Amino acid sequence: MTPDLPIEFADEQLHVRMGIEITQWDVQEMIGTMPVKGNRQPFGLLHGGANAVLAEQLGSVASAMHASQFDCIAVGLELSCTHHRAAREGTVTGVARPIHLGRSTTTYEIVVTDDEGKRTCTARLTCLIRPKPPGA
Repeated sequence: MTPDLPIEFADEQLHVRMGIEITQWDVQEMIGTMPVKGNRQPFGLLHGGANAVLAEQLGSVASAMHASQFDCIAVGLELSCTHHRAAREGTVTGVARPIHLGRSTTTYEIVVTDDEGKRTCTARLTCLIRPKPPGA
């Protein structure tokens, strides 16, 4: 499931290009996976920016679901990532859980683990809750 976007943007969504798949859709626990293959840096390790994209995708979608109850949208305000260990192959899984769900901001902690369940990255995403723009 992907938010409705103008047709000209359908093939330009970064999460699609990176192979991210959301497997559980819930404001309280958003889960998704991403392959390491195709998302490596030159030394063969999962790119730190790929971790950031996975974290932002999961936290942003969960924040948007929360914002929708106020007929609002969520936009990213701050993302921080701590990379704990390298992933070289397989799939990483991200689990986003809320730290704060408010009327003006949300904050999610996103934990990324490798196929062995070892934590590879911890991220924190804060989104701003804003009124929908005219025509949205």
